Amino acid sequence: QVQVVESGGGLVQAGGSLRLSCAVSGTIFRINAMGWYRQAPGKQRELVATLTSGGSTNYADSVKGRFTISRDNAKNTVYLQMNSLKPDDTAVYYCNAGVVGSTSLRLYDYWGRGTQVTVSS
Repeated sequence: QVQVVESGGGLVQAGGSLRLSCAVSGTIFRINAMGWYRQAPGKQRELVATLTSGGSTNYADSVKGRFTISRDNAKNTVYLQMNSLKPDDTAVYYCNAGVVGSTSLRLYDYWGRGTQVTVSS
């Protein structure tokens, strides 16, 4: 069974930095694209950054130049380095991974349970 677990969230002052990690484990044949999404109170979940297995990245306009997504394929882990944090970045951050299971050989979209990021002013 595939599991997706985020870590690294916390409380930080404006202008500070955090690094989020997302580890995927289980009977995995292949992981395709991975990404980070976030949901602030009263708002819908939105895309933050995505990274394909080939290294192509995509960022939300609001985080370009401040956030960097990276991936360690050998460890089945994706990271989100967040610099110059703003209070508007406060949200629950969710990891998403497209995973092909070793048994079914079918692609499924998996989500972590989220990690809280709070940026104070």
